[in-house]
Amino acid sequence: MVFQIPNKPLLISGFLSVCCTVGLLLIFPLNVYRAKLDAPTWESLDSRPLPKWYDEAKFGIFIHWGVYSVPSFMNEWFWKWMEDNSTSQALFMKRNYPRRFAYQDFARDFSAEFYDPDEWADIFKNSGARYVVLTSKHHDGYTLWPSKYSFSWNSMTVGPRRDLVGELAGSIRSKTNLKFGLYYSLYEWFNPLYLQDKKNQYATQLYVTQHVVPQLQEIVKDYKPAVIWSDGDWEAPDSYWLSKEFLAWLYLESPVRDYVVVNDRWGKQVLCKHGDFRTCKDNFKPDVLQPHKWESCTTIDKYSWGYRRNAKLSEIKSTRELLKHLVSTVSRGGNMLLNVGPTKDGVIPVIMQERLHDIGYWLRINGEAIYSTTPWIIQQEMYSDNIFYTLAQREQFLYAIVLEWPEKGLLTLEAPQLSNDSTINMLGTNFTLKWHNNNVGIEISFPDRAKSPNFAWCLKMSNVNIKSHKSK
Repeated sequence: MVFQIPNKPLLISGFLSVCCTVGLLLIFPLNVYRAKLDAPTWESLDSRPLPKWYDEAKFGIFIHWGVYSVPSFMNEWFWKWMEDNSTSQALFMKRNYPRRFAYQDFARDFSAEFYDPDEWADIFKNSGARYVVLTSKHHDGYTLWPSKYSFSWNSMTVGPRRDLVGELAGSIRSKTNLKFGLYYSLYEWFNPLYLQDKKNQYATQLYVTQHVVPQLQEIVKDYKPAVIWSDGDWEAPDSYWLSKEFLAWLYLESPVRDYVVVNDRWGKQVLCKHGDFRTCKDNFKPDVLQPHKWESCTTIDKYSWGYRRNAKLSEIKSTRELLKHLVSTVSRGGNMLLNVGPTKDGVIPVIMQERLHDIGYWLRINGEAIYSTTPWIIQQEMYSDNIFYTLAQREQFLYAIVLEWPEKGLLTLEAPQLSNDSTINMLGTNFTLKWHNNNVGIEISFPDRAKSPNFAWCLKMSNVNIKSHKSK
């Protein structure tokens, strides 16, 4: 299908934005579908096997960084809410900036002068994460790469004058074994093409054909992301976004077709139903095992994805909170995508670096109970909110991850059934723990706490009756 792009640039709040000057052949060739998808459907798209690397990874880093990092007040939806005179953002602008100061004026101060992608790569590698997802474009439409379809509203033409996406992609790939992925917002709050389509009740698709799909294909071809984390889809159906057509191209023709994974945010009523992995909602954290691969995206800052200058220590999640989120998520078959919000200068706040450092320290000791594991038939000890199970399927080891040191150093587990030749070891120590059966389950004697690793403790059990358990 051929889509023509307007020759005249469009204005957004007094400056040039989304603009293209040549016609575009949108590459959705018919032979893409003749091979496997005559007409792409969610059923056919969902039949694609999940690339193995994603399920094995378990832990990734999310990065929300953009023009909203300049005001760094409240959250990354700053522009949207500053236009409403009744909000804290509007009052913040009135008190601190000239009357005619527009959101676009913040872009010149999005400086990134301390942005060192090699340093970021080291931080993420040492955190124990196995993949990284950077916000290539949020709902304000500003792209962190020199997009041909975002004239004068990208990181090369205003702000840092650097290809922020490309630099991080290069460092991640040259310095680590992490997979590199990109977040992309489908909609933009104030893009006139989108607003016109919305006014037309999505009967027209100018914004999608002239902006969204070209940009998506641009980042796929230029940066080859292993993850495309879509967002901003909820106002319109997937047919408007051409989601099925784009994903058919992505899976069958694109340069990342063999390893890319996508989430479930591709249109109204698609959320939590389709995609390689399900996110369902921000901070999704189900209490039971899920039937489909899923991901919990969450933040270190309790109240914002982007950087907040006025964040308090009490609003920053502790290492223990984050580890509990990771362990409980993995026990139920999910991955955790943990967000950091860098400053406008390109610095990851030290408190966030510390949290990532702590998680990395713990994973270096206990990672075998996390990476490449599968859920056990029981994911959580029945009467405890601080004991979770994972299974090393091939070796038939069962792991019990304990988030609180047991009283008097004695721990009772009800779920596992052990035999006389079963052993229990605490990862990070040389101790083989003593245990015995009692009338409830098994009672395990912990070592001297001073000789064991901090944060949480992982028990590795051998010769467990994997297919059986005690239940009530």
